[in-house]
Amino acid sequence: MRICPHLLLALLLAPYSAGESRHPFTFEEMMALKRVEEPVVSPDGKWVLFAAVDVDLKSNTKTPHVWVVPLPLNPPVAVPSPSSPVSDNRAEREIISDQDADRPRWAPDGKRFAFVSTKEQGSQIWIADFDEASGTVTAKRRLTNIATEADGELWSPDGRNLLFVSRIYPECATESCNAQKLEESKDGKVKALIFEHLLYRHWNGYRESKRSHLFVLPFSAETGKSPGAEPGPSPRDLTPGDHDVPPFHLGGQDMYAFSPDGQELCFTSNHEEEEAISTNNDLFTVPVNIPADASPDQVLQKTRNITAGNKAADETPLYSPDGRYIAYRAQQRPGYESDRWRLMLYDRKTGQSKELTEGFDDWVESFAWAPDSKTIYFSADHERHALIYAVPSVPASARDQTKRDFPRRALVGGYNDDLSVMPGGKTLVFTRMSMVAPNEIYLSNAGGPGCAARSADVDTGKDSCSLGVALTRVNEQVLSAISMSKAESFWFKGAKGDNVEGILVYPPNFDRGRKYPLKFLIHGGPEGAWGDDWSYRWNPQLFAANGYVAVMINFHGSTGYGQKFTDAINGDWGGAPFEDLMKGLDYAEQHYTFIDKDRECALGASYGGYMSNWILGHSNRFKCIVSHDGMFNSESAWGTTEELWFNEWEFRGTPYNNRELYRKWSPHLAASDFKTPTLVIHGQLDYRLDVSEGFQLFTTLQRQGVPSKMLYFPDEGHWVLKPQNSQLWYKTVNDWVDQWVGRR
Repeated sequence: MRICPHLLLALLLAPYSAGESRHPFTFEEMMALKRVEEPVVSPDGKWVLFAAVDVDLKSNTKTPHVWVVPLPLNPPVAVPSPSSPVSDNRAEREIISDQDADRPRWAPDGKRFAFVSTKEQGSQIWIADFDEASGTVTAKRRLTNIATEADGELWSPDGRNLLFVSRIYPECATESCNAQKLEESKDGKVKALIFEHLLYRHWNGYRESKRSHLFVLPFSAETGKSPGAEPGPSPRDLTPGDHDVPPFHLGGQDMYAFSPDGQELCFTSNHEEEEAISTNNDLFTVPVNIPADASPDQVLQKTRNITAGNKAADETPLYSPDGRYIAYRAQQRPGYESDRWRLMLYDRKTGQSKELTEGFDDWVESFAWAPDSKTIYFSADHERHALIYAVPSVPASARDQTKRDFPRRALVGGYNDDLSVMPGGKTLVFTRMSMVAPNEIYLSNAGGPGCAARSADVDTGKDSCSLGVALTRVNEQVLSAISMSKAESFWFKGAKGDNVEGILVYPPNFDRGRKYPLKFLIHGGPEGAWGDDWSYRWNPQLFAANGYVAVMINFHGSTGYGQKFTDAINGDWGGAPFEDLMKGLDYAEQHYTFIDKDRECALGASYGGYMSNWILGHSNRFKCIVSHDGMFNSESAWGTTEELWFNEWEFRGTPYNNRELYRKWSPHLAASDFKTPTLVIHGQLDYRLDVSEGFQLFTTLQRQGVPSKMLYFPDEGHWVLKPQNSQLWYKTVNDWVDQWVGRR
């Protein structure tokens, strides 16, 4: 066994060390933090646009606004040491404040940018004129007026078209048809829906016979200056048919892209007959300049599937700047949403694809091309970090094998995402977060020597691993008043004799001579992980802030430890992961003697909720349990979920052809052993794990005479997102733990 205690991303704490009177983190302060989104570099490399979301707890709203920050004339080209100060740049400014404004995207000439706003006619695309000298917005105007609304905008590189996404009725060929159907749906007294296929509802909503499609709108400098005064050019649907483009996804990189000449669009879509059991997203290409009067059939005739040979997922295309390639992410095993994400390269001349990350055992996340098309930079989870790597795009036979060490060496340490590259190709721009601070925008040298991908090294900046320099510090004022708790990792021997990592967060004002109660946090997924990252829904700092130790275990099934470790949970939900959790807690109790073993509570959501339910019937070591959106009855959960591929992969079939495995790992069958006081939480709009799972659990607890309470949200899905609901969630959870564990 080994233990590697160290401060998680200590560099981020440096800017906030000046304040002398600090206090533990509070929920209200978490809501006061601005939520920084992905950076978008201007074509001339002088500015970065980004949206930041403001939360108003009193009005129960979240409102994005657009900010700008100038890029330094001399961006970092050397690797900063761990003691180097972060940038003292304070130049970021909010430039759209009088209305909500999200997802800014530069026009190719840099003189304007598009953004999404709900100020008029629901979600629509707006245009802002930008003064490149002063970095200010000089005018704003709404571009679209689509009854079915618009978002996800993207400029064509030639500046002649602007793309957007709209959810339309696929049988409608005109905007007026869509508007009429929407009006009929709104005014109709009958609200019944008729289904003919599965996946009739997804995540937190019913489909209502609509599909997401991609539209292009011809654009000129005069387009849309007076919306509604003169009919402008009509948007053209480039993805007709009864398919979603893009398919449902929970954020991340765009699932569509223009070719560098603006003449072709590549997009992601799932054309399988039964989407509910398929992960087979494919990449398609279609010419952009199809005649405006072309029929849907004529558009489809020009659409080509370029990844038809792979029956697993292919997503997030991105053309190389020279136009020769399309890079994308892909999986290999059909039906398995947690297969390793590989970085692929499609040659537009030969029509052949190859993997660039062969031998690399972590998941590729966001990625970006270097301007010379010779290198692709990507982020990937490694243990509890998300590191930035580089890989050459040239054929493997032409690579310098002495330098092909990207699986073992990272350019940038920390927890990073949302990559882009400055026009000169020498500097990376990205977001970084940690367990002690939310997203900010960072810069780093794109040509550094890199460091070994071992978390103890990348955290402290050894081996010349860059931690970058901060470009923005929008949350400095709030964070400077907070005393964030120290966090450290530890390792122990878990199931199968494998090394397993855990994380411990200390209570504020820690006194080693005291005994502290413990909150044992269990992550969801199950193919997910606790990382050195920031969360607003399950924030370890906030859980520790009222006098608790927080412990988290990245059990078998977690990501960032190799695909074999991730796959280990398949068909073994209550086996190795449960063993890891118990052994990890044993290890923490033995090595952190300030933990009070008699005052511990287990908390989890999604798979963590499932494991909380499993613990209910298989361990009495906890004084209380919190089960949020957890699976209680594996057979009923299969029949009420939308993404059937998930359950059928994890339990190797359906309840009627593999009932033994479903019942083996179903928490409800151990209900006679339930004794631990339990708080049940579930949302009515959760279609991943239906609210009936929570009701069944609460009913069982009540009938068994187990002390229990249920927190029910009629207006939330799998995640609790509304500010005041989140406030109630944290209060109810913490009050429940205090009631049964208590603080002394």
